[in-house]
Amino acid sequence: MGFISFGQVKESEERDTIENDSIEKRYMIIAGDSIPREAIDLEEVVLLRKLSFDSNNDRKRYLILRRKTRKVYPYAKLASERLVELNSRLDHIKSRRERKKYTKIVQDYIEDEFSAELKKLTRTEGQILVKLIHRQTGITTFELVRELKSGWRAFWYNTTASMFDISLKEEYHPESDQEDFLIEDILQRSFRDNILERQASALDFEYLDLSDKWNKSRSAKKRSK
Repeated sequence: MGFISFGQVKESEERDTIENDSIEKRYMIIAGDSIPREAIDLEEVVLLRKLSFDSNNDRKRYLILRRKTRKVYPYAKLASERLVELNSRLDHIKSRRERKKYTKIVQDYIEDEFSAELKKLTRTEGQILVKLIHRQTGITTFELVRELKSGWRAFWYNTTASMFDISLKEEYHPESDQEDFLIEDILQRSFRDNILERQASALDFEYLDLSDKWNKSRSAKKRSK
């Protein structure tokens, strides 16, 4: 009896241990996917301040800037993508002749696809584009067209820069230039709302930090009036 009793206690303890060590897991199958998952990956959510303006004119200027920014951003994004792709390919092409040939192919592609649209840009849209190219590439448009290997010299002078009285050396500084910050604000809200495709900036700044800074500056100006 003692042996049987010991056996029952041991068997019971083992069963309890197994039950305690077992973790019930739930799996989900997402539509369009055939692999069960334990969790669902969610996109990052950025909370932005509600838009407010000191006057009707400020609101109108913001809306005009938003329209122009959304119009030219895709070209700046393209510039970044093509520049990265071009320079990456050129790094692996040793022949000078082949490098020149590949550069010409990329240049012709960009001109064929976008030169007609870029010719329609206004002066202010052209200047915003120059700033956004600096945002996306970390390089001014002037530096881009100066670099023969980039293939942008003829492209820019034939389609945009020669048509507008704009500075190709213009840089993007949302930390010190209020209009640049407003452009960044427009971009962030457009990314959030899936109106524009997000592309990280090549420049080193944090939008939320800038938002706090400019909001404090705005509040200080109101108190001083």
